[in-house]
Amino acid sequence: MADSQLTQTSGQTAGGAKGVAATLPARYAFALYALADEQGQLDAVAADLRALKAAIEGSAELARWLRNPVATAKQQQAAFAPALSGCSDLVQRFVKLVVKNRRLFALPRIIDAYLAELARRRGQVTAEIVSAHPLDAAQEAELLAALRRIEGEKVVIEKKVDPSLLGGLVVRVGSRLFDSSLRTKLARLHVAMKGSA
Repeated sequence: MADSQLTQTSGQTAGGAKGVAATLPARYAFALYALADEQGQLDAVAADLRALKAAIEGSAELARWLRNPVATAKQQQAAFAPALSGCSDLVQRFVKLVVKNRRLFALPRIIDAYLAELARRRGQVTAEIVSAHPLDAAQEAELLAALRRIEGEKVVIEKKVDPSLLGGLVVRVGSRLFDSSLRTKLARLHVAMKGSA
């Protein structure tokens, strides 16, 4: 993937991707989307990006490399090589270009923008599920069924684990937030107890 190809494709964002704002992550995401679509790899790229996002969220070391302003492109590429080893050639070349252009800090938002654009074009609604512990298959199926009763059949879920929630779930669908986490319940109890003192 050449820089010129990325620039040319991202320049079409304003007129060709109405669902994606013309931000830096959106421009990169749209360029990757256009190339993946052209090569018939939309779902394969989405799967690779989800795996990469999970690797970043599960590794404090990778998160540090994202935020390291003095790291060289060569160092960043070496740090991300293991996480990219199972990804398609398209995704590997794309991430190398992001690193070369000194935009690695934006990679998680680029991934989110790509997945959001894929869902939008398919008429899907994405629900982000954050739980204190990984959901098992039965819990995931029950939650998906409940969301589809509310939002319709085209709901897809993006899962994250955040142990700081202590228990329960946080579900975000668009601008709506449903927070049943134990952390939030304890915070509310704390506020209520202070108010009654």
